[in-house]
Amino acid sequence: MEIPMLDLKREYLYLKSKIDHHLQVVLEHQNWIMGPEVKELENKVASYIGTRFALGVASGTDALVLSLRAVAFQRTGKDLFNPEDEIITTPFTFAATAEAILRTGATPVFVDINPATFNIDPAKVVAAISPRTVGIIPVHLYGLPCPMDRLKAIAEEHNLFIVEDVAQAFGAEYAGKKCGAWGDAAAFSFFPSKNLAGFGDGGMVTTDDPIIAGFVDILRRHGGRDKYNIDYRGYNSRLDTIQAAVLLAKFTALDEFNERRRKIAAQYQMRLNHIKDITLPFTPPNSTPVFHQFTIRHPERDRLKAWLKKCGIASMVYYPIPLHQMKLFAGKSRIATALIHAEKAAAEVLSLPIEPLLTPDEIACVTERIKEFASARTTVNV
Repeated sequence: MEIPMLDLKREYLYLKSKIDHHLQVVLEHQNWIMGPEVKELENKVASYIGTRFALGVASGTDALVLSLRAVAFQRTGKDLFNPEDEIITTPFTFAATAEAILRTGATPVFVDINPATFNIDPAKVVAAISPRTVGIIPVHLYGLPCPMDRLKAIAEEHNLFIVEDVAQAFGAEYAGKKCGAWGDAAAFSFFPSKNLAGFGDGGMVTTDDPIIAGFVDILRRHGGRDKYNIDYRGYNSRLDTIQAAVLLAKFTALDEFNERRRKIAAQYQMRLNHIKDITLPFTPPNSTPVFHQFTIRHPERDRLKAWLKKCGIASMVYYPIPLHQMKLFAGKSRIATALIHAEKAAAEVLSLPIEPLLTPDEIACVTERIKEFASARTTVNV
């Protein structure tokens, strides 16, 4: 049995009639740039997340960059930070999170994670705050929410902003409030593998602040409302109408697919519980995760991955190199605390298939192959 990480064709066929209908509407009206589907999606997302504004942009990375520049403008009247400005974040995430900090002029400050949740540790955030600290970027990694009440309290006490990285957590909640509604702004990704995914790149910024929203809107349109007389160094970062159409169709199944992911995760938890050397993901208290990934830990991660591949089962390592060890951030970041847990996670994590349309037989196959590896670890030939 061949089991991929994600079966986009399976999802397309499941939603084919809705997707084809929305695409046909765009083909007929031919309004490809900032068409009516974009505004409809923005309204739906703002209502769903619980923010006043949602603005479609070209990618999740752009959503981070534009959010940070807009927050800088809202707080200082300048649209970029200075290298003396420090923004605290996690080293255990995709590079775009800290790359966006550099691209907006500031310095990333890396602090360690909670080893149970893989997310930024609030206690380490407090320890890292200096007179130069201006903000925090928590990442809701793998669809598991960060403890936003604690981070929000820290930010308010020290007059820091929060930009949430919600690229992997569309629909997740913490304390009954959607991820993406806690910070000054939040960045979402619609990359094809995400919980709400397009047929290419796309992103969204959410915020309650009209200044932040207005500046993101300017920046995504080349830096001015009048494209022939721009005011700021902006971007061509508009969400394509055709991507918005696909997202509107998929939005109808978002809650259903997230619930399917939670049920698959529960099956994995039940079937893999108490297996030697397997550490299962921990659901943070007072939260509703969406399991963008179901990520286990194993001290022989690479051998387990090789075994699963031999059995026809895909798996992925997100992320094998923590950001502070990447060439890009050498000399351009600050390591505020020992990053022991982030480094250990990078050496042990393995994400299993959690396609929302995964069948019971496929779930059983994945777990049985893992059990075989665990029970015959010394004799399994990979």
